[in-house]
Amino acid sequence: MSGPGLNDFVIKIGTVNGTGSASANGLLMKSIFRMGIPVVGKNVFPSNIQGLPTWYEIRVSGDGYTGRSGDVHMMVAMNQATYDQDLAELSTGGILLYDSTWPRPQLESRPDVTVIGVPLMQMCNEVVKAARSRILMKNMAYVGAVAALVDIDLDVIRSLIEETFAAKAKLIDSNMQAVKLGYDYVKANYETPLRFRVAPLNKTEGKVMIDGNTAAALGCVYAGATFGAWYPITPSTSLMDGFVKYCKKLRVDPETGKNKYCIIQAEDELAAAGLIIGAAWNGARAFTPTSGPGISLMSEWIGYAYFTEIPVVFCDIQRTGPSTGMPTRTQQCDIQTTAYASHGDTKHIVLYPADPNECFSFAARCFDLAERFQTPVFFLSDIDIGMNDWMVDQLTWDEAYVPDRGKVLSKEDLDKMESFSRYLDVDGDHIPYRTLPGADPKGSYFLRGSGHNKHARYTELGHEYQEVVDRLRDKVESAKHVVPKPIVRPAKTSTRYGVIAIGSSHAAVQEAQSRLETDGVGVDYMRVRGFPFADEVESFIQAHDHVYVVEQNRDAQLLNLLLTETKVPREKLSSVLHYSGEPLNYKTVYDALIQRLKVRKIA
Repeated sequence: MSGPGLNDFVIKIGTVNGTGSASANGLLMKSIFRMGIPVVGKNVFPSNIQGLPTWYEIRVSGDGYTGRSGDVHMMVAMNQATYDQDLAELSTGGILLYDSTWPRPQLESRPDVTVIGVPLMQMCNEVVKAARSRILMKNMAYVGAVAALVDIDLDVIRSLIEETFAAKAKLIDSNMQAVKLGYDYVKANYETPLRFRVAPLNKTEGKVMIDGNTAAALGCVYAGATFGAWYPITPSTSLMDGFVKYCKKLRVDPETGKNKYCIIQAEDELAAAGLIIGAAWNGARAFTPTSGPGISLMSEWIGYAYFTEIPVVFCDIQRTGPSTGMPTRTQQCDIQTTAYASHGDTKHIVLYPADPNECFSFAARCFDLAERFQTPVFFLSDIDIGMNDWMVDQLTWDEAYVPDRGKVLSKEDLDKMESFSRYLDVDGDHIPYRTLPGADPKGSYFLRGSGHNKHARYTELGHEYQEVVDRLRDKVESAKHVVPKPIVRPAKTSTRYGVIAIGSSHAAVQEAQSRLETDGVGVDYMRVRGFPFADEVESFIQAHDHVYVVEQNRDAQLLNLLLTETKVPREKLSSVLHYSGEPLNYKTVYDALIQRLKVRKIA
């Protein structure tokens, strides 16, 4: 592992929530992206509206790595309350940039870092009249200071500012003036650029910067979703915000101006779940975005949809628990919950996207799976994917796409039938036929969450109930052949060891695998993308002496799910766990694997 260098470093910015720093931080990241350099941003923000510390981490990686590295090479310390913490977090040889309007000699206490003071507030006070504007302009001034230090092209910054304020042209010059204040001061008083800096590349062509919730919202629209209900909850609310935005653009009749969609903010999560079930029963493609606490509250409705076989989609954007936990921190803590949500014997289809590109395609795929198998389907993302900007391949869509509506009988179909039994397995694939309300009286049935038999009639006979729930089990189990297949990235040399991960852990695990190979250590890596687990998952584990399961929760939920759902021996699996609420970095994975592999080889 080498130190920072050309197009390879991490900038972390510490500010105060509610001071308008988000725009400045995004400007820095997007400027680097516009220079053709791979980059990713991680936002670490508090769960209040304003006043508490917030950080934004920008990783520049010419090699295209999208996970956190675990290093901080430049700390932009704009929050006096966190100076000590920010200084301590810097890697050896790092740079601390702070507002020297109020000098802090104690910041020189680390001889292994360089402190750069820029009187940002003082300079802004001299040229900006309004107090609020001074705070906002100070943010733009530190953008300029960072640009000078790492050699970001000012023309690129200006073009982004012009795009941002195209409708407010008078703000373009004032923002650029602030940028120049910081830039010119650093150029005049310090040797630039630093030893780590940016230089134009051509590695972002065909790429976009997008967050997972926005991409998932677009996937829902493209899949044909017309009904959404939700109760606001961090970090899923922005998914519905995106759905609203795209529906207004793409789901309005151009001739009549009428909306061809329905979106309802419910009074709580229970109501939201009930609304989408009702909409789906009537034939709409319906979904709700929520998080772990919402899934808990929806549990009874989830069981109802499972037992009555109504196709609905639940988008769970995970956050730290238990209880309300830390709403703005990330975890993979709903793995087991979504696999078996509700009481009784239930089992659900779950998809695990690893980045915003997969959020787009997997969100769309969820609706096809839900209607094909007539069951709830879970889209399991997290706040790291959902609310952070990722560099991914441009989103693509098959224009020939036709929704898979599954086994839906029309009036014409019903006319050819002597009778209709809602839960009868006619074809031997465990999936019955369904009807939509109003198709024909022959297709009517009682929709009940209480005991029913294959004819949709009330029953308390044990063998009739058992026949239904056994078929439900077999139906969902058969989905393992249809969910997205796992992806295996084999080591370059033969190895007896493997790694398994899902979702947002992928970026860190993939980089750790690459760096292990550089150091002469090979591990095969499988990324699981769907549940129930494909047969390949068990085969992968059985083919290795030992497999390490990397996940972001305390209780090894993925490992335990693997043990429950496969026949692999317990001694073949062990955990690499991370659950601080911060996105996983590759060093955590690398260090854990290298240490354990050394022990095994010694043994």
